[in-house]
Amino acid sequence: MAEEQNKSKSINIEIDEKTAEGTYSNLAIINHSVSEFVVDFVNIMPGNPKSKVKSRIILTPQHAKRLVNALSENVSKFEKEHGKIKDYDNPAIPLNFGPTGQA
Repeated sequence: MAEEQNKSKSINIEIDEKTAEGTYSNLAIINHSVSEFVVDFVNIMPGNPKSKVKSRIILTPQHAKRLVNALSENVSKFEKEHGKIKDYDNPAIPLNFGPTGQA
């Protein structure tokens, strides 16, 4: 009986080949309203003054909080295995599009 319940709770997630390749991002811009968080992922290259949003993810506040907790947990696990991640000081990047946000 318990095995049947576990099977009914499982989620079958598929990923196509292009999505599995992933998209590199070295900047995330986060904006929010009362009902959603919008995370724009950008790839900024040195010497290139113009960059485009490569991916936008829209989350409910509840899912945004779950994502923060999951990332925190995984960073902790990573640092236990590989050592502390260095956080380098990054120069301020002037952003000139859309509403202001935090990265």
